[in-house]
Amino acid sequence: MENKKEAKSCFCPVETTLELIGGKYKSLILWHLVNQTLRFGELKRRIPAATPKMLTQQLRELEDDELIHRKVYPVVPPKVEYSLTELGESMVPLLRSMFDWGEYYLTERGLESNCSMHGIHLKNEEGSVLL
Repeated sequence: MENKKEAKSCFCPVETTLELIGGKYKSLILWHLVNQTLRFGELKRRIPAATPKMLTQQLRELEDDELIHRKVYPVVPPKVEYSLTELGESMVPLLRSMFDWGEYYLTERGLESNCSMHGIHLKNEEGSVLL
């Protein structure tokens, strides 16, 4: 993200946020990593529309922007795990608001939410489940 910052002279908070999480699957990846660590295959199963190439690209960008941590284990076959960084965790309220607004939007139109987002448990600082 350093190069992006250096090339710009004007910073907009909304534009900055969209640059960080506006990729096709970035918000979904972050949402699925809330309160858990997942391997690539687990993320792929939860986001089936993402091709392996696109998922890899989005994960790399999130890692470059320091929103997720990639832990590589020195084993064969390779084992890689993804989790939210502290900066990534700071986005949980935003992700929760996006979920709530999307659910409201669907409900207002008589549609039922049926995505992989349900069943994910968000916890507050005391460890209580928020979903």
